[in-house]
Amino acid sequence: MTEIRLEHDIWLLVADGEKALFLRNEGDAEYPNLEVVQKIHDENPPTREQGTDAPGRHADSTGPHKSSFEETDWHRIEKERFADQLAEWLYKLAHRDRFKKIVLVAPPPVLGTLRKELHKEVSARVAGEIPKTLTNHSVADIEQVLMNG
Repeated sequence: MTEIRLEHDIWLLVADGEKALFLRNEGDAEYPNLEVVQKIHDENPPTREQGTDAPGRHADSTGPHKSSFEETDWHRIEKERFADQLAEWLYKLAHRDRFKKIVLVAPPPVLGTLRKELHKEVSARVAGEIPKTLTNHSVADIEQVLMNG
């Protein structure tokens, strides 16, 4: 991981497919003091709790057998939708000039989806990306992980 300076007033988005924390550094690069600006939690139960029907079936071309289609992964789709929603929130915040620089911290699949959806106004403000899942860590633990790499 490349070193990212958490300078004063830099923002961080710490997210996964269901939760997001918007943080702002009230300290400086040497002694960061991350403060929560906003918490977001998206209800995303497992696919088995979201789907209502059994997967469809189709006839095999080689006989009287029927096979089922693969079940839709509603959980994965909701994670992608949440990343799209985060990109929209970032655009609104950037458009209102709420942050000058931001660091994106998320698991690689979420970072990939987020990166594709970011508006150029937000992309220009991204100071770095950290491919880690830190949403279940305390703010103090997030500071330690970011300081120690």
